[in-house]
Order: sequence, then structure tokens, then C-alpha cells
Amino acid sequence: MTVHFVGAGPGAADLLTVRATRLLGAAGVVLYPGTYLDPDVLSHVSPSAELIDTQGLNLSQITARLVSAHRDGKDIVRLASGDLSVYSALSEQTRRLDEVGVPWDVTPGVPAYAAAAAAVGRELTVPLIAQSVILTRTQARSTAMPPGESLDAFAATGATLVLHLAITRTRELMERIEPRYGADCPVTVVYRASQPGEITLRGTVATIAGQVEEAGLKQAAVILVGRALDPRAGGESYLYDASRERRNRT
Repeated sequence: MTVHFVGAGPGAADLLTVRATRLLGAAGVVLYPGTYLDPDVLSHVSPSAELIDTQGLNLSQITARLVSAHRDGKDIVRLASGDLSVYSALSEQTRRLDEVGVPWDVTPGVPAYAAAAAAVGRELTVPLIAQSVILTRTQARSTAMPPGESLDAFAATGATLVLHLAITRTRELMERIEPRYGADCPVTVVYRASQPGEITLRGTVATIAGQVEEAGLKQAAVILVGRALDPRAGGESYLYDASRERRNRT
């Protein structure tokens, strides 16, 4: 039997991949993060499957459930919000499974930042404005950031900045990046992107903190910062330039 780590996407039941829904339908045990998912995501699960909400479990308890289900001969889906490639604790969990010889694989999901960008209809890499996207978080009551990965260093690039797990510190963070991005730089905050309770706030580095505080947002929100969020800004891609030589494929 195999542990399938599955990206559940930003939370909407219809943004799971076809592979993800197939794995959910075939699983005997499904572990899911109840804090972040729209409950409709679980409509893809077989009625006979055992459902385990992980929001009250620590890493050792989650691993124990995965190992136990494997030894009982059941296929397992470990759902993670967004995509497994960022902030999913995939490395810790798979390392522990490797130590006890439990096989696993990964099915990607729609990342939260992509759903947030879609909610406001913006490309994060706009020609002549920004061609890089930085996905990061900040440290408060959390795991220490590695040396060299400071918010100040990232802000110095001027790239489109995506802040995860940072909504409760919005005011402090905007004050830190204002010297680099400017008070008038566009900022978008999307809470529970793609879910029924989605909230979208649009402002600037100078104004967004007040909006976040007024809305009372405390979790499950992504902060997007950068000039690429301005629909009036930018040039045009060379890829589609009329002067570009084009070759037909035969």
C-alpha cells in the first residue's frame, strides 16, 4: 500500500486535479487539514473511507496514523492545502516514512498564490515590470528563517513578492518593505482564495494593513506585493512581437 501526498489546491472542491479526485475515491484512509479546506473537497472521498482531521495532531501522531493504515493494507491519501512543493511539511513526513519503509508518492495541487492571482486577474510576471516571483514567509512564532533569506534582502530585488503565513503581521511587514517598493506600490490580499468565504482586499503598501485589520483576517490569506499588480503597467512580451522571426514546426 502507498501513502499518496495530494495537493488539495487552495480549497475549492473543483480545483483538485483529476488524479487527486481518483486517489481520494480509491483511498481507505484520508488525512486532511480541516482548518484550510472547503468541506466540499471531501465529497470526492469514498463513503467507506476513514476520515482523519489533522488540525489537532502533531507530526508524530500524523505519521503514526499513516504507518498504521499502511500496515492495515489500506491506501492512504494525505491531503495538504495548496501544493506540496511549499510549506507542506512534506520533507519531514516523507523522511519519517522512509525510516520505517513505507512507500509514498506526490500529486501536485494548485498553489494558493496562483489562486490568489487568479482571483484578481493578474499575471505576476509582467514584461518590463517584474520577471521574478519570490515566495516566502517571515519568522515570528515559527521555524527560524535560514541565514540570508531576510525580507529586506528579498525586497531589494523589486520582484513580485508573495507572503505566506504572514497576515497577522501585515502592518509590520509593509513598514519594512516600503523603502524598497514605495508607499504607493499595489498590494493584494486574498483570504481563502477560491472558497465560498473568499475575501479580496486591494490597496497599497501604505493602506493595506488598515484594510486587513478592519476585515479581521487572522489566517489562510496570501499577500501579493508588486508593481505587476497594476493593470496599467508593463510592456509586451517579445514572444508575441510581430517583428519576431517565427518558424513553423513540421
